[in-house]
Amino acid sequence: MKEDVLFCWSGGKDSAMALYALQTAGNYRITTLLTTVTDAYDRISMHGVRRILLERQAESLGLPLHPVLIPPHCINTIYEERMKEALEQHLALGASQVAFGDIFLEDLRVYREKNLARVGMKAVFPIWKRDTRELAREFVRQGFRAIAVCVDPRVLDPSFAGRELDASFFADLPPGADPCGENGEFHTYVFDGPIFKTPIAVRTGEKVMRDGFYFCDLLPE
Repeated sequence: MKEDVLFCWSGGKDSAMALYALQTAGNYRITTLLTTVTDAYDRISMHGVRRILLERQAESLGLPLHPVLIPPHCINTIYEERMKEALEQHLALGASQVAFGDIFLEDLRVYREKNLARVGMKAVFPIWKRDTRELAREFVRQGFRAIAVCVDPRVLDPSFAGRELDASFFADLPPGADPCGENGEFHTYVFDGPIFKTPIAVRTGEKVMRDGFYFCDLLPE
């Protein structure tokens, strides 16, 4: 019998790979996508992607979406309080586990596990400790498509923002950058791949520098 699991969805590449891994394993039933959205901007927190594009992902995935609204420059206490409220709602509905797309950041895993333990839930990490170079190759090979929506200019040239994650994107990454951006080098929006019923039509818009990061706005077609 499949176990119910809530999925902590960012809209990006690692989330997509982790969701695909859960679906192909066949041991879980994904109940809902849980995504933090910055209320003042109506965009996915950190990634800066418009909420309408998040909603179109959920629609194409055929999964319910639960946006968790947080303020700009959200402090940890508020973030944890809002997440706790959301998690308790889903625990009451029978989902006792939460899946994440994290790969190798040990401190982040410990943080997530501690927060979930406080509400009586457990964490699932479908792509944990996978080799990120292999994951990047697999991402392209399996037909996923994504756009870099946010880059850290301390690590990557701003020109990476707005680029599609094809073989040339990964080949052009500097030696010190993780191929999956696991250290925050870049964040992405996935618009096609084997988990989607239909591709999400998007086009790139304005590029801006904000809060120390370079963002490329995405617009729905």
